[in-house]
Amino acid sequence: MASTVAPPSTSPPSPVLDRRRTSASVILRSVLEHGPVARSTIARLTGLSPASVTDYCARFTERGLIREAAAPHRSGGVGRPHLPIDLDRARFVVGGVHVAVPYTTVALLDLRGRVVVEKRLRHDRTEPHVVLANAADGVTALLADAPGRTPLGIGVATGGWVDPDSGTIVEHALLGWRDVAVREVVEARTGLPVHVDGHARALVNGERLFGRARGSRSVLHLFAGNIVDAAFATHDQVHYGPRSQAGAIAHLPLAGGSERCECGRTGCIQAELSERTLCRRAREQGVIDGSNPMHVVSAAAAGDPLAVRLLMERSRMVGRAAGLLLDVLNPETVVVTEIGAMYREDCLGALREAVGPERASAVAPTSFPDSVLAVAGGSVALDVLYRDPLGSAGFTAR
Repeated sequence: MASTVAPPSTSPPSPVLDRRRTSASVILRSVLEHGPVARSTIARLTGLSPASVTDYCARFTERGLIREAAAPHRSGGVGRPHLPIDLDRARFVVGGVHVAVPYTTVALLDLRGRVVVEKRLRHDRTEPHVVLANAADGVTALLADAPGRTPLGIGVATGGWVDPDSGTIVEHALLGWRDVAVREVVEARTGLPVHVDGHARALVNGERLFGRARGSRSVLHLFAGNIVDAAFATHDQVHYGPRSQAGAIAHLPLAGGSERCECGRTGCIQAELSERTLCRRAREQGVIDGSNPMHVVSAAAAGDPLAVRLLMERSRMVGRAAGLLLDVLNPETVVVTEIGAMYREDCLGALREAVGPERASAVAPTSFPDSVLAVAGGSVALDVLYRDPLGSAGFTAR
């Protein structure tokens, strides 16, 4: 398979190269946001010269990223029609991998971040080499069943401490992983370029490219799954911090929390809000007999008052956590991935109420409720594409 998206360069770019990357990114993002769109409209929206827009669009067309739309667009109804351009969603895909505790999600996404196909691979064993080999083989199988689709690369997302520069999961406590060279393993097995990041950061990028946070100047994403973490971006730049540890909020104290944490304290965000805690409480109250949080959602939908109460209480606590982060970071938009708020209006209302009336309108559930984990993985690779569409390695169609 051809390598099409280059890994991040470790050498500083020249000012000229940086400007070219920025212009290319702005133009392709305009096609993403407004397509089908005329080149003249892109020039007006971006402030770039028509000649520059035409030149970059020709390069994108050559690489198969964009195509002319079927119907011409007339400006004012006079003169030669403007042929609008749009992303070519039929040709290229990226692979998306999300490693959760009980299973791995593998998927293919098109250039608009839409899931073409996805599959869950349950973990019979959780050793890193087994999980990653199964994930790589899973993406390869999806590609084999998608003739005519050219892969640009694979994005891998997970919770815990992830270092994108080295493509390594530094620590995933619930899986017991430390210093796992994800990029190296998956690239060797697939022959495709691989990019790795934490799922909260990946979903910030997914939201700003394809979701509700598009156009927001600052975005906070709070992910409350088995692992609870967060990510923050301003002006399209996600904050990573030293060694990419930004967003590790597991041991922040949460007012009103009663859950004992493994660190010895009570009320840590991770211990209080983890889906593991929700499922344990649901088992103790006879709501479910397993460890799938969606079974709690199903029980609530069937009218079980205990399930409803558990979900409402958890959403309120997630709202308190969001309010705490709002106090510190003051973002324009807050996106929360939490099953109660994703599937129940009463839980979303409870979450917003806990945040407070002055800031409740800034809080929204994830834009991808039916495919959030697949989008997390795919967004890692798509973010690389949209930041540097031409790429230092170029694009080679198979």
